[in-house]
Amino acid sequence: MRQVLLAIIAFLYVPAISCAAFGATDSPFPVRDFGAVGDGIVLDTGAAQKAIDACAAAGGGTVFFSGGVYLCGSLHLRSGVTLFLDGGATIKSSLNNADFDPVEKLGFKNDADTETSFFHHALIWGEDVERIGIVGQGTIDGNRTKRGGPKNIALKRCKYVTIQGVRLLNCPNYNISMLGTDFVNIDGVTILNGYADGIDPDACRNVRISNCHVEATDDAIVPKTSFSLGERRACENITITNCFLASVCYCFKLGTESGGDFKRIAVSNCVMTGLEGRGPASGGIALESVDGANIDGVTISNITMNNVQSPIFLRLGNRGRDMATPTPGSLKNVCISSVVAEDAGLACSVAGIPGYKVEDVTLSDVRVVYRGGTVLRPAREPVPENIDAYPDADMFGALPVYGLYCRHVSGLSLSNVQLLAKPGFWRLAVTDVTNVDDRNLDWRTDPPGGSHPAPLGPALVCDDVSHLAIEVFQTRASDDGSPVIRLMNVRDANIRGSAAPEGTRTYLDVDGTGTETSDIRLMGNDLSRAKEAVGGDPEIRKAVLKANRMK
Repeated sequence: MRQVLLAIIAFLYVPAISCAAFGATDSPFPVRDFGAVGDGIVLDTGAAQKAIDACAAAGGGTVFFSGGVYLCGSLHLRSGVTLFLDGGATIKSSLNNADFDPVEKLGFKNDADTETSFFHHALIWGEDVERIGIVGQGTIDGNRTKRGGPKNIALKRCKYVTIQGVRLLNCPNYNISMLGTDFVNIDGVTILNGYADGIDPDACRNVRISNCHVEATDDAIVPKTSFSLGERRACENITITNCFLASVCYCFKLGTESGGDFKRIAVSNCVMTGLEGRGPASGGIALESVDGANIDGVTISNITMNNVQSPIFLRLGNRGRDMATPTPGSLKNVCISSVVAEDAGLACSVAGIPGYKVEDVTLSDVRVVYRGGTVLRPAREPVPENIDAYPDADMFGALPVYGLYCRHVSGLSLSNVQLLAKPGFWRLAVTDVTNVDDRNLDWRTDPPGGSHPAPLGPALVCDDVSHLAIEVFQTRASDDGSPVIRLMNVRDANIRGSAAPEGTRTYLDVDGTGTETSDIRLMGNDLSRAKEAVGGDPEIRKAVLKANRMK
């Protein structure tokens, strides 16, 4: 009985603390006191703005939205002001574009699109303000049925921001869009039916995103570093944890806007999936530097994915937006661990470009199960570089692998990686291997028309990779005799603690030009079930066998 009484006291006490903390219960600035009607018909922009301005003039505090539907155009946040939305309160976007501020003029050239660049055309926006909040259990409704319109929340060059507890619905633009905004805490926010991105920290620092549920047609959470401030500014000290992320694009992505650097980014304990009723996600985790960014120090851990086509995609390219002379940046010091992905359809990739390698990447305790795939590119048919192309998991067309493709990498560690295929694995039946659009495939159903059961191909292909370490690598044998692992132009590789699966014809295939493939070491592996432990180029094969004292 004592425990029951304590539980009841705690239940009653916590909401009171929460409301008092936000100042809602005793707020001198209820929007209804300033003329707001809250019937969803009368435009309440003027009344709500009067309450915000009065609160700011008094030195700050809480503007209270009690139960009701407040039809509004653009509301301007002021320093020191927190908007508190009661559980029955909805701020609903007007359908009249004239009720919103026009997009601002930047005064400089910027290659980013309008959704990324502009912040004034929004339902709730702030610029150069600090100590602001949008909290409570209420709703912010974008009130649209398709993409194109005002953002729900837009913050530019702000500091000390809290967005907590609210629901964001039906947004035709980015739901929470932040540019050059620092010291941000986004917690317990729900985003549903977003027609564009969910949460975008662009050139932001010290951002925490936690306990959020995001469903967005475009990317769910996507830190960017665009040129929309007129300068290259880093996105750094970003933590994302305990979130559900659903998308038909990417669940978590760095880029594609990548003019400034990305430093010290940590993502953990997240569920990633396709968008129910809309299709699979193009990708789960994507790290992309294509406009000169230096990506350095990224950790991603404890991730579970389902209905995601390419679970892991790392790309260093040279698109060169907002650069007089496009120059590649760097992508290094990345650790991705404890990832489980089911029903994948495209190979994972870690890819740099000639002369600019992805550096020091670790994939550990990763399990990916593939249901189907695109057409398999012939083993020795060149894969296009597409150096300046938009980065996407299907940007290379068909790949000569079903599991993991690595090219132009220095320092790659694969530890306890499982790349598996479900029984009945199938491939799309196409003839043009350079023009494969994965978005036409429906991975949620049985193999679509124009597909057929097909060989797996290799589980892992590495091309122009140095300092490679593979330990406890698990897969299944391909039914067409393809090798489990193919190494091309690979230098200084250790393969240890792994076993050839039942039915393996060749475990390791080695190839390359001249002496580009060298120093391949096999230690402590069980290759007894392989008809041939090492195959490929006769001279390279001979050197590998001799170095490892194998016949």
